[in-house]
Amino acid sequence: MLDNRTVSSPPLPGVLPPFTELEAAVLRTLLYADIFDYPLTAAEAHHFLIETQAALPEVQTALATLSADGWVERLGGYYALAGRAELALLRQSRQRHSTELKQKMRWWGYWLGCLPFVRMAAVTGALAMANAPEGDDIDLLIVTAPGRVWLARAAVVALVYAARPFGVRLCPNYVLAQSSLAQTQRDLYIAHELAQMAPLVGRAVYHAMRAANGWLRDYLPQADEPRWSEAEQLPRGLGRLFQQVSEWMLSGRFGDALEAWEYRRKQRKFACAAQTSAAAQLDAEHVKGHFNDHGQWVRAAYEARLARYGLENPSIDYMDFTENHFVSA
Repeated sequence: MLDNRTVSSPPLPGVLPPFTELEAAVLRTLLYADIFDYPLTAAEAHHFLIETQAALPEVQTALATLSADGWVERLGGYYALAGRAELALLRQSRQRHSTELKQKMRWWGYWLGCLPFVRMAAVTGALAMANAPEGDDIDLLIVTAPGRVWLARAAVVALVYAARPFGVRLCPNYVLAQSSLAQTQRDLYIAHELAQMAPLVGRAVYHAMRAANGWLRDYLPQADEPRWSEAEQLPRGLGRLFQQVSEWMLSGRFGDALEAWEYRRKQRKFACAAQTSAAAQLDAEHVKGHFNDHGQWVRAAYEARLARYGLENPSIDYMDFTENHFVSA
């Protein structure tokens, strides 16, 4: 989970040189990852390369040049900004914690897929990048059947409470209907959130969501697939039976009435928070569970880093605010 910590700016080696287009793209990619204290491998820098397409050997050459010129440091297989090489050890520690979280997540991910009206569940945030600190939440994006966003969310929240005694903190940050996969906010931050999410269940819906947001290739043209994903576990046996029976019981007019009641009840509960947060989105097709817009902080931190390296005029507006807000890593 991202917090509002202040990360010290890395020192600059000297006067800014005229970077090549690819070197500038590689630097932008490392600058964005640095916000999360996250050094990259060459393969990751290639995968998440911002605004530019290049072959992996070309990215490796650019990294080698930037390293030789003192702009980038390498520790083991990781690349970080100059003065930030110690982050490689932090990443290794977080990767161990992420591996432990993934082991817990597999079992709970299966039961997420058995809940009524859940059509996709994907891991987002720090765990999706194997960057989760010890004791971190498992951030989730949930896609539901149209017209059942609030009932599906209620079922997910019930599973959240069931997981707590086992030391697992599921966090359904964003719940949306299958009919509303396209995101209206289009910027680098949202593109990253979409590109790095890892589907647990509902692989077909995941691909439909990527297709509905083809604009993200303007920002991350090489991040076509998640960096990791779990083998999909389809509902079976009692899990499948539970899903079928509960969906049958909650369909029709009874389900419509219950959905409307849950919607009104939660609207009243979230009213104050929604009024004070530009990130809040509560309607018949979207439920954003957190009201702190971490994305705004990330965008500001990235803009500051771009300016520090003389890269503040990219071809795409990274501060493109529109009415929809995605959930931060």
